[in-house]
Amino acid sequence: MCIGTPMQVVAVEAHHAWCEADGQRERLDMALVGPQAIGTWVLGFHGSARQVMGEEEAAHCRAGRRALAAVLSGSGDVDACFADLVGRTPQLPAHLLPAAAPPSPP
Repeated sequence: MCIGTPMQVVAVEAHHAWCEADGQRERLDMALVGPQAIGTWVLGFHGSARQVMGEEEAAHCRAGRRALAAVLSGSGDVDACFADLVGRTPQLPAHLLPAAAPPSPP
């Protein structure tokens, strides 16, 4: 399984940036996303920034990674990692909802 790591830009070089998150620091190639300002969140994967992320999206991804680590270690409350999902009823996207019945002929 391949999973990218949400990381925040902390220092910028010519075509690279030093990024950090969750105790990890990595120098990422920024060719795919272009130069980014310090504080920007990016998704790092195999030494490259693959996409620019918003702060909320990065927080959700980081929470999902924490939940995965908890499951793999056999400990932890994964519900705490998915507070935005716990306690709500899942909704089907519009394209998966049943089609409305056609009107009856007169």
